[in-house]
Amino acid sequence: MPINKDQLRTLIVQPVLAVLDLPAPDVAENLLMGTAAHESHLGDYIQQVGGGPALGIYQMEPATLNDCYVNYLDYSTRAALKAKVDGFLAAQPVGSDGKPDKSAHLATNLAYATAMCRIRYYRAPGALPSDPNDLNGLAAYWKQYYNTPLGAGTVDQFIADYNRFLG
Repeated sequence: MPINKDQLRTLIVQPVLAVLDLPAPDVAENLLMGTAAHESHLGDYIQQVGGGPALGIYQMEPATLNDCYVNYLDYSTRAALKAKVDGFLAAQPVGSDGKPDKSAHLATNLAYATAMCRIRYYRAPGALPSDPNDLNGLAAYWKQYYNTPLGAGTVDQFIADYNRFLG
């Protein structure tokens, strides 16, 4: 059963975006909502169907999460942003080293998964669409920078899922 779209938007996505305080929060909000609608049908799937590694409502792979840290958040010039993102980590689940298991948090922690999805998009080289209601633009941005040109998803599928779950 999917997560209630209005509750996801108002109780998770909007507050996380407010804490991160990154540009274009209105566009990012619709992009994140569309990503969750397409990738997991708003939470019907928490682990990638077919045995793949992707986790959570945004179906982020642990390798992508690690890349966001190693090649972006771990730089000292981004310490404040990293602290905001890591502020969403809860005490559980933890790894064998006693530290938060960030990959597990993708599946169990909606706020952290939302923050990481926003970071993934924030790192993208292309500018976000200027209109938060430009569904074609949001879908094309998702395809280029989240699913990637080699990914199995299509712009048409993103749009259909956006309309089905959020329309």
